[in-house]
Amino acid sequence: MLELIKLQLDTRTGRAASGVLGLLCLFATCVLQASQSVVLLDIDGPIGPATTDYVSRGLEQAVDDSARLVVLRVNTPGGLDSSMRTIVQDILAASIPIVCYVAPSGARAASAGTYILYASHVAAMAPGTNVGAATPVQLGGGGGLPKPGVPKQGEDKETPDKPQDAMSSKAINDATAYLRSLAQLRARNVEWAEKAVRESASLPAEEALALNVIDLVAPDLGGLLTALQGRKVSVQGREWVLDTEGAPIAVIEPDWRTRLLSVIADPNIAYILILIGIYGLIFEFYNPGFVLPGVVGAICLVLALFALQVLPVNYAGLGLLILGIIFMVSEAFVESFGALGIGGLVAFVMGSILLIDTEAGGYGVSLPLIISFSAISAVFVLGIIGMALKARQRAVVSGQEQLIGASGTVLEDFAGDGRIHIHGENWKAKSVQPLKRGQAVRVTRIDGLVLHVEPIQES
Repeated sequence: MLELIKLQLDTRTGRAASGVLGLLCLFATCVLQASQSVVLLDIDGPIGPATTDYVSRGLEQAVDDSARLVVLRVNTPGGLDSSMRTIVQDILAASIPIVCYVAPSGARAASAGTYILYASHVAAMAPGTNVGAATPVQLGGGGGLPKPGVPKQGEDKETPDKPQDAMSSKAINDATAYLRSLAQLRARNVEWAEKAVRESASLPAEEALALNVIDLVAPDLGGLLTALQGRKVSVQGREWVLDTEGAPIAVIEPDWRTRLLSVIADPNIAYILILIGIYGLIFEFYNPGFVLPGVVGAICLVLALFALQVLPVNYAGLGLLILGIIFMVSEAFVESFGALGIGGLVAFVMGSILLIDTEAGGYGVSLPLIISFSAISAVFVLGIIGMALKARQRAVVSGQEQLIGASGTVLEDFAGDGRIHIHGENWKAKSVQPLKRGQAVRVTRIDGLVLHVEPIQES
């Protein structure tokens, strides 16, 4: 196409493109080169909602820019099943070739990464990388998935990967069928795909190539593009001949939206936002007019709710977490002798552990973070209980009760009913003994607004 443009320009002008036509030729050259670039997307770390958003929008941009192909450079321990399936669906629906490249050396395409590798039109790995361990992890409660190759007590040793319950069986069978279908679609090793799910098998790059799990091994991105030159792939029933050697590379970096989603969708960040939001609102309710705690708490709570929308949340855990905080705060206002505080602390810890309903690699609230916030809450509760106990042991300093045991002065002689002066006030008083003006007396009990007194014996 570029040669045709130049030929037409030379024919019309009789010389090399110059002036306005030369600029048009230069512009056409830049547009043509930009449209024939190789788009590079990096999947580095656990696969979650932010990864899905980044890959989906990156593929859309690559199609809009008429890129030659897209390279997904992968280094992941796995991630959420829902996010992985969305990425696989985008790859299968793509109208341009997609290459999954596990790199650099030392990287891995474990668990969810294995499915993405199998779904891509071309699967490649760098030396020193590995792929596999695609067994689905337990989601939520239950007995848990079996450990590959290690039969449980009472289990038939000839079938070590036999699921222990219906839920585990369904999860493994579904994952096996899914990866087998991708292997059949891309004409790759179907038997090893099943082994990767049922036995959590893994392979280094060279063995993966030998077993037809991947298509090629390349030391770097330049070597990958050279190895892809002239390769034929089928995309949506249409045959493509890749022309990649020396092609310009356009790297699509995550934008602010993806970065923000990545931060908010981190279970640890979501957990902290929940706590700040709840504590901020509680502080504002108990101290109306401060404004700042309420504003910060509301913003954090809204961000936390957005994060919970895209994360696999156990709502029983969320309920226990909120209930625990309410109980611990109520300890400061209700005389429960520690029952509310201790119960709230237990609910808080249990809710924190159960909050994120997955064991997917990289997704879950960090145990040290739970311990830290639990310790802070425990100090808060113990402080409240300690202050309550000290307050009960302290003498009463206000109200009528503080008059009992206090000493006053008789205002006039009386026997029976009279008046005394105590704490700067004049009170009606009763005494079984005759009293004289100016005599010191002690209050023994209170009957309504009448003080019962007795004389203080002088030593």
